[in-house]
Amino acid sequence: MCTYCMNIFVFGTSFLKSTIRRFILIILISMYCNVMQCYAKCILYTYPENFRAYKALVAAQFSGTQIKIADDFVFGETNKSEAFLKKFPLGKVPAFETRDGKYITESNAIAYYVANDQLRGKTEIERALVIQWLGFADSEILPASCAWVFPLLGIMPYHKQTVEHAKEDIFKVLTALNSHLLTRTYLVGERLTLADICVAMTLLHLYQYILEPELRKPYQNVNRWFQTVIYQPESIAVIGAFKLADKTIEYDPKKFAETLGKSSKKEKKEKESKKETKETKESKKESKVVTDKITAVEDEADATEEALAAEPKKKNPFASMPKSSFDLEDFKRFYSNEDESKSIPYFWQKFDPENYSIWLSEYKYNNELTKVFMSCNLISGMYQRLDSLRKGAFASCCIFGEDNDNTISGIWVWRGQDLVFALSPDWQVDFESYSWTKLDASKEETKTLVEQYFSWVGTDKEGRKFNQGKVFK
Repeated sequence: MCTYCMNIFVFGTSFLKSTIRRFILIILISMYCNVMQCYAKCILYTYPENFRAYKALVAAQFSGTQIKIADDFVFGETNKSEAFLKKFPLGKVPAFETRDGKYITESNAIAYYVANDQLRGKTEIERALVIQWLGFADSEILPASCAWVFPLLGIMPYHKQTVEHAKEDIFKVLTALNSHLLTRTYLVGERLTLADICVAMTLLHLYQYILEPELRKPYQNVNRWFQTVIYQPESIAVIGAFKLADKTIEYDPKKFAETLGKSSKKEKKEKESKKETKETKESKKESKVVTDKITAVEDEADATEEALAAEPKKKNPFASMPKSSFDLEDFKRFYSNEDESKSIPYFWQKFDPENYSIWLSEYKYNNELTKVFMSCNLISGMYQRLDSLRKGAFASCCIFGEDNDNTISGIWVWRGQDLVFALSPDWQVDFESYSWTKLDASKEETKTLVEQYFSWVGTDKEGRKFNQGKVFK
């Protein structure tokens, strides 16, 4: 019960002598308090596309916490105002105001507050490990990431020696993460936690601007995990459709010179504004830039949108392929709405073997699989990371067996006659963990396999019974 409702209760009960009436009053006040809490929202103060704020926003998506981003927040102005500093004396963002008027700063603390028990960790050791990874992100990843990325964006001055040291630190961190994730889907336990969210958001700029395909190639386990986290619907709701770097951005001295120029203009305008009685809205916008005295990463506005030109729209990997009579989207709808007794014959009726191919995928490390739900997570994670492949492919992957004795395999259909993963670096995360066998669509054994996997029946090669399946469509 909130303070306001408690005061009502104390005042009201002083006039009610009946125990029953007092009990009814308690119930009514509690109901009112709960309703008001449902409608109230926490307030997050931040500037757009702040990866630190993403931690809390993504955590809130997973936990169902309602957060309102403060309207008309202007970095460098709002956080320097008297009203803001009264709540948050250091003037840092992100900053957070709870429903009942409490104030929190530091991005990890805010994310922890809005997270649920699953994200925080179910056990004492899980909670300790989550906090460990939050510290790891801030101490091992963030300083090196900023020292490498920010100079290339023109936010900080470029010093070759500093950048080279940062590269070494990042590669060391990625190597450690890659080893840790070799046998794990997530950083802590068997479910996604705040550790995954915060570490992934701290790596965001590296994957966005630095880690081109060749640089990220040695860290396949980290790539798999990172894409699992950022391609969750809850993450996409906050950061949008994330694009991995195609090429490392190059250092351009003009970018930092432009930043310095804008900073000088800001200082000049601040001096002139003392003589003016009113500053226009446009001049306020122009003053919202990163200053030339960058002394602390936590005080920096994310100037990535100003530093980079708009990136070209990514080319469809299937664009150069000939048109096909097989409407894959039509089949997906038919498969979803009809029984297999109808959808499988429909597939063979419409299938175009000249422009599409059928493949059997078999997981290479079945001897390492333990719990069935963990095997299910492997399939789900792969599907999420291959999200951009959906328009050109369909698959039905199955788990056969039981806990501590199960296998993963599937039937895939996609455009073209070769392995599709070579068409895009974004699709090359998981495929090496599977063996791929191209099937002859004209053979009866292929039709038998397709029927088995599309219908979710039968056994694997060793006789393990079907357990569960997942469709990629």
